[in-house]
Amino acid sequence: MLSVLVVFYVLAPLCYARQVNITIDASNVVGDLPPVARFFGADEPNYATYPDGRVLLDHLGSLGPHQTYFRAHNLLTTCDPSDQTSPHRLKWGCTNAYTEDPSDGQPIYNFTIVDEIFDAYMENGVKPYVEIGFMPQALSTSPNPYSFNFTPTANPDIIFTGWSNPPVSFPKWEELIFQWAQHSVDKYGEEEVNTWYWEVWNEPNIPYWNGTEEQYFTLYDYSVNGVLRALPSATVGGPAVAGGASGDFLGLFLTHTINGTNNATGSGGAPLDFISFHAKGSPTFIDATDSVPAHLQMNMASALQNVDDAFSVIQSFHTVNHLPIVISEDDPDSLAAGVTPNVEYRNGLIYPSYTAAAFTREIDLAEQYGVNFTGATTWAFEYDDHPYFDGFRVLATNQIDKPILNIFRIFGMMESKRLEAQSTGQYPLAAVMTSSVRNESDVGVLASISEGGDKIAVVVWNYHDDALPKPDAQISLNISNAFVGGASGRVTSLTHYRIDQSHSNAYSAWKLMGSPQHPTPNQQIDLKMAGMLQMLQPPTEVQFENGMAGIQFNLPIHAISLLVFEQ
Repeated sequence: MLSVLVVFYVLAPLCYARQVNITIDASNVVGDLPPVARFFGADEPNYATYPDGRVLLDHLGSLGPHQTYFRAHNLLTTCDPSDQTSPHRLKWGCTNAYTEDPSDGQPIYNFTIVDEIFDAYMENGVKPYVEIGFMPQALSTSPNPYSFNFTPTANPDIIFTGWSNPPVSFPKWEELIFQWAQHSVDKYGEEEVNTWYWEVWNEPNIPYWNGTEEQYFTLYDYSVNGVLRALPSATVGGPAVAGGASGDFLGLFLTHTINGTNNATGSGGAPLDFISFHAKGSPTFIDATDSVPAHLQMNMASALQNVDDAFSVIQSFHTVNHLPIVISEDDPDSLAAGVTPNVEYRNGLIYPSYTAAAFTREIDLAEQYGVNFTGATTWAFEYDDHPYFDGFRVLATNQIDKPILNIFRIFGMMESKRLEAQSTGQYPLAAVMTSSVRNESDVGVLASISEGGDKIAVVVWNYHDDALPKPDAQISLNISNAFVGGASGRVTSLTHYRIDQSHSNAYSAWKLMGSPQHPTPNQQIDLKMAGMLQMLQPPTEVQFENGMAGIQFNLPIHAISLLVFEQ
């Protein structure tokens, strides 16, 4: 007869809870669990060197055993010398890496600001994911207007100015990239730069690139040739298209790299070490009806359809479908610096629970297609000198971590091998891809085990698209075939971490304080502590009999639990 210690965490009346049964077979390793949740990025590169940016980079560099990367736009953009605010505006940044001598037009290369940005990354344990862009003003075929002033409610199309155009000379562009890569090797060393990604441009299928597809392929060829002239072993890739496969763009790009004519060298094809694309959700604001109040509604299906489309195209190219794939922007919506009712999910619990559910489905899709999914880039960082919890898609506000950052701490604590896990409350992958999560909530599970079998980490989420009250989930979690061997009745420690309204949630703590825009020093300390990943209760002990144990706990809507069992 099975004897187990059952641990109860009762946080809400069970009569209102929905029963969900989760089963995990610790003997059934279904494969490696790729550490995809370790890539981040932002439009504004210069914030990395600011005080709040450095603090957040330190947190990103400490997420887990796997290397964290950072991708930024505007690493080659030209500053306006008459505008003292130009390095730190919404959707803008600049480095003056390339200018020209006004007397003779000779290039002037200056990587001082780029170095400061990359130094800030590496001093905090983060490596550059180098986005090669955008066009310096002196190289642009249509340089004016060049800079812009973006506001949170502006039409995003105002940003597509002179920096988005092709170069006046592709050889001059290649020489800039060569000089940059060579400088990086000289400064940081070949061994270090070999660990970076070099990605050519951003979203060339929309006005981020005001050229043709063929001109982008030419840009790719010259950019890659410049990098590889300096470091033949560098990791290069692209095309970072928006919208998954973006029609036939991704396929045409892969065809070009496999057997097209290289515009820079005249040879066949172009080097390609990784493939990138972007996936975005599409939240909307639902007006009130007689039965339902006005509310935000997420849409995970649109992002997953982007991923499905791109994986399908990549899988069909048999000579490159083994390459690493990075979703170099992977977010619930498409405009980090915009503020509308459609994006009122960013401060609270919907954002991390969406991310847990979406990233797990993307891993499932990669397994289904048999492709090498390596990274999912969360396009969110921080803005110094902005109000607290201002509604932008950021990871922290005034050195206070938002709940979203804690899902990445959770992902960082997952083990290297994925276990078979079933939940009676989890939507099938096909259902989420078709219609997102609109009926009952998605109570899902992702389970992992260490190489030696001495640690099991399980994440459970309770997600729904609607920002409305929903029933809690009463979880019954049962593990079999765990920690077998040795004495019967083995006692194992259990640490239960939680993201909910009262744990790992600086936003709810801030609201309880009255939403102060000038917190006292003591309130600042409390908010910083509230922003860290917290335990639901002190660690407990669970007894495994014949490799089996069970626990029960309540999981509120949009809450997330991480359970770590360790010998």
